[in-house]
Amino acid sequence: MTDVTTAPRPAPDAAPEPTERWWHRATGYQVYPRSFADSDGDGMGDIPGIISRLGHLSDLGIGFIWLSPVYASPMIDNGYDISDYRDIAPEFGTLDDMDQLIASARERGIGIVMDLVVNHSSALHDWFKAARASRDCPEHGYYIWRDPAADGGPPDDARAAFGGPAWTFVPEVGQYYFHYFSPAQPDLNWQNRALRAEIYEMMRWWLDRGIAGFRMDVISLIGKDVDARIYEEGPDLHRFLQEMHREVLSGRDVLTIGESWSVSTETGLLYCGRDRDELDMVFEFSHIREGWHPELGKFAPKPFDLVAFKRALFAWQDLTSEDGWHALFLSNHDLPRQVSFYADDGAHRCVAAKTLATVLHLLKGTPFVYQGEEIGMTNARFERIDQYRDLETLNHFEEQIAQGVEPEVFLAGANRNSRDHSRTPMQWSAAPQGGFTTGTPWIETNPNFTEINVEADLAHPESIFAHYRRLIRLRQENEIVAFGQTTQLMPDDPEILAFERRLGGDRIVVFANFSDRVQTRALPAELTGPVHCLAWTHAEREALAGDLVLAPFESIACRPAAA
Repeated sequence: MTDVTTAPRPAPDAAPEPTERWWHRATGYQVYPRSFADSDGDGMGDIPGIISRLGHLSDLGIGFIWLSPVYASPMIDNGYDISDYRDIAPEFGTLDDMDQLIASARERGIGIVMDLVVNHSSALHDWFKAARASRDCPEHGYYIWRDPAADGGPPDDARAAFGGPAWTFVPEVGQYYFHYFSPAQPDLNWQNRALRAEIYEMMRWWLDRGIAGFRMDVISLIGKDVDARIYEEGPDLHRFLQEMHREVLSGRDVLTIGESWSVSTETGLLYCGRDRDELDMVFEFSHIREGWHPELGKFAPKPFDLVAFKRALFAWQDLTSEDGWHALFLSNHDLPRQVSFYADDGAHRCVAAKTLATVLHLLKGTPFVYQGEEIGMTNARFERIDQYRDLETLNHFEEQIAQGVEPEVFLAGANRNSRDHSRTPMQWSAAPQGGFTTGTPWIETNPNFTEINVEADLAHPESIFAHYRRLIRLRQENEIVAFGQTTQLMPDDPEILAFERRLGGDRIVVFANFSDRVQTRALPAELTGPVHCLAWTHAEREALAGDLVLAPFESIACRPAAA
């Protein structure tokens, strides 16, 4: 039996409290529009559908919605390929619908944070149509072009993140353009001052319509140097972010979250340090990458390693203990369902979903809920490649099959890590298609919608939804949850994740069993005795004994009476 040990911790009042902002106590909720709620029966979610479900988010206690792209787009990458930044895709609605969403959400105390996708545009954007037609037009400079190599081939052998070469030839101008993702997503040339001015004006236009801020897609790519083959966190990244802040964000009480697949604890505060005038927080993925094969990537997942996961998770708690702020998440539109990936989506699904929520929502930072997470939605477990819709998954399937990988092997990885698992329709009820649509959904509904859905969950007073609501309210009302310092406990324990939060002389302790077996740990005397439970998964406890016993995937968060 392992003792609970603690790492050395600083004095509880060592860190200065940040100037409180509205989002310090708020919880974000990501809406993936095409899969959230369909109002017109065409099988695709839309803005009126989101408006019709705002009551659900209000009941949950959400402070702001991160809205994945609803801009005009050919939808090659489900809206992350934008053809007009100032218009709405017809399948999602109209600008009037968008204005109504902003206003209706505001009436409920919910802000709208829009996805800002400015590393690249769609190849069907008017800028790129002009750029590919002539070298002489101003828009040609809005993109990254290079002449062919001596043999007529691409400038180098860089590969795109979605598979295939990163360069595509355009005969009309006799040059190759660079695309980090797919040929349908040409990268914008941030070195071009006129392009940056266009982007900043567009951002001001949206903020003036009343949105609450931006989530900035792959923002760490905008400072790239393609000739040096430096793509992530390139030499001009922070110069551009500081210029963006100065030109657009300064003086506005809005929220900015950057997404970066390369940011580390060495570079994190360059994005969100208090004196940097760049971003408010960053989505970083070190804890996510711990579940990927180091060489073969996400489609060759490795067994979950709790110790490595904790090391990554708490490194960012340490980094932001006195400066910056952290974006807390386990799932989003690019990741598998968290209860399927980190825990158990079978017999222990409900308790495991609550435990994952307890861990995330009681850390320091701003937590994000991905749609369906609040009812414990699971991966879909598709059996055939034709059930997938994700461009990344389909492209990598073709590449790996060509390299000799067996289809069954690839599908096993895809069934753990494909982006499509988070994109199956929101499960509102046991009605056909989970109440998402009256038509045929654009991607198959998870067959378990008859058991796992919002209506069924709300029928139980101790449901997953109720647990999330309790945790969200704690952040709004409890100073320790909002601003307390975090110290990891039991860092080397392979089954238990544990930590404490402290503020002044007060503290909260959290213990979570990440295994499917009963776990027993000896508690130090200071943690035994009467406790006030803040969040629990099985039954409220009145005291902690000398030995802590946790059932499979059980967790407890409490305030010791001595605190």
